Parts: sequence; C-alpha cells; structure tokens
Amino acid sequence: MNTLSFKTKSANDAYVKRDWYIVDATNQTVGRMSARIAAILRGKNKPYYTPHTDCGDNIIVINAEKVVFTGNKLNDKEYLTYSGYPGGQKGEAAKDLLKRRPEVVIERAVKGMLPKNRLGRAMYKKLFVYAGAEHPHAAQKPQSLTF
Repeated sequence: MNTLSFKTKSANDAYVKRDWYIVDATNQTVGRMSARIAAILRGKNKPYYTPHTDCGDNIIVINAEKVVFTGNKLNDKEYLTYSGYPGGQKGEAAKDLLKRRPEVVIERAVKGMLPKNRLGRAMYKKLFVYAGAEHPHAAQKPQSLTF
C-alpha cells in the first residue's frame, strides 16, 4: 500500500462553501445556544474543518428578546463595560440589558466563545442578531437550524 497517497487537504477560501442558517432563539438557553452557534461560526460542523481557516457559516438569530437564563442568572449576572477612564466601569444586570438591548446578550456570549485574534473577529462578523422576528436576509435563503 502506498502511504504517500494519504494526504490531508487543508481548507482555504476557495474551497470553503458558506451556507446561511437561521436560528429562532425563543425559549432557548443563552449559553447552550451560543455554544452551538460558535461551533458553526468556526466551521466545526464541516468535514473539512481547519483550525487556522475561517470555514464557518453565516448565522441569523431572530427573537433574541425571548431567550432564557437558567437559575438566578437573570438577576445575578452582570455585564461590565469599561470606558478606559478612572471610574469608568459600569455594570448592568442581565435582566436590564435584555430589556434594553437584547441582541447584545447573544452577541457577547458568542463572541466570548470564539478565538481572540483576527480570525475570531472575521468569524464574529458572520453573526447577525435581531430582537424581533424580522430580518433583512431573506434574499440569502437561510435554512432553519434547530437545536
């Protein structure tokens, strides 16, 4: 048997086929849903997954305002922001942020699960989160993705 014929193909931009998926976040747990979304954004669902290449798909999340937290996280979890100035750190409870800007809850959860480099930033740009059921990506014909 000729062992030189077994060569691993490394995916590149010309080889990658990107699909569009739509996720309905109604009654979904934030962390579990975000972990699955992050894996698809990385491309771990593809047979040609390559860690150093962006081979993931585009994800549209609708109904972000209807996500749920387990336990007492809705009241206890705090989202921190820092302006860079002394005394510029602000905190906001998950309940208040979900009421004010529900998209940010999912965006921050997914962003924290992606690589912290330029590759992770490129993957993050393929995530589109909307508070309601409407989205402007109908022309891409997204496939429904259920967890």
